[in-house]
Amino acid sequence: MTNPDTSRLAVITERLRGCGYRITPQRLAILTVLAQSPDHPSAETVHRRLLPDIADLSLATVYKTIAALKACGEVLELQFSDRDNRYDAARPNPHPHLICQGCGAVVDPELPGVEAMAAALAQATGYSILTHRLDFFGLCPACQARRSTTDGADNAEEGNGEDLPDKK
Repeated sequence: MTNPDTSRLAVITERLRGCGYRITPQRLAILTVLAQSPDHPSAETVHRRLLPDIADLSLATVYKTIAALKACGEVLELQFSDRDNRYDAARPNPHPHLICQGCGAVVDPELPGVEAMAAALAQATGYSILTHRLDFFGLCPACQARRSTTDGADNAEEGNGEDLPDKK
């Protein structure tokens, strides 16, 4: 039986070749991290994970590889206004996410009916749905537990704005 991570990596490398990109050892290492990471890493996280093995890997190379993946439709970019963008090459097609507002964890829940909802929306509005993004924001169980054991002053220090005085 084929390992899903390995087969996904093979699909990505073939797709990049088909788009005219060379598969260098550095690029292959970046693709491997992105294809096998369930946590939707940022470019900086990918860079940090690879530095122990590839000391001369530049952050620019990571960003250029991600740009190539985006150009070929092989990575899903999650953009945030208050955090680094995160990337999902394991499942590059639109799918729902659970995003923790506390620690930034990103989870891919199984949510049946999303495609049917998009089709019904297209039919009802006359829109041609090109893509979609369905994200749910909240607190993961670990952050909920931390929050329940801390007081309001600790929450304010975490930057969520609770218990802060109104600006005059």
